[in-house]
Amino acid sequence: MKLVPIGTVQGGRAEPIDDGWDGVESEIRLDPAVLGPDAALGLDQFSHVVVVFGFHRLDAAVVEHNARHPRGRQDWPRMGILAQRGAPRPNRLGVTTCALLGVRGMVLRLRGLDAIAGSPVFDIKPHMTGFDPRGAIREPDWAREIMAGYW
Repeated sequence: MKLVPIGTVQGGRAEPIDDGWDGVESEIRLDPAVLGPDAALGLDQFSHVVVVFGFHRLDAAVVEHNARHPRGRQDWPRMGILAQRGAPRPNRLGVTTCALLGVRGMVLRLRGLDAIAGSPVFDIKPHMTGFDPRGAIREPDWAREIMAGYW
C-alpha cells in the first residue's frame, strides 16, 4: 500500500512543541492533483474533522518499535509505543480531531490541529458522534496527566 498525501498543513506552528495546541490555527491546502474541486463539498456542515497526517520531520533513527517512557519521563511507566500517542511511531502517522473553522474550495481552516507547517495530510474525515466510543472509557493516570496542558 502506498500513501499519497491529499494536502499539506500551512501556517500554525513551525516546530513540534508538545503542549498548548488548542489555540493554534492552521490550514490544510488540498492537492488538486489528487482531489477534485468538490472533494470538501458539505464538509463545512461539520464542526470538527479527524485529520491523519505524517510526522514528516521526525528522524527515522528515533522511531520506537518497542516501549519507552512517554516523553522520556522516568516518573511515568514504560509503555509500548502502541499504548501511547507519541510521534516516534513505526509509520510516523498522527491522528487528531480538531475544530473546522471554515472551508474555502480546496482550503480548510482549522483550530487545534497538532501538526506542524509542511506536514503531509493523508486523510480527512468528518467527526461524527456515532463513531465516538460506546460505554465507559478507561485510561491510566499518566495518560490524563500528559494531556493536562496539551490543549
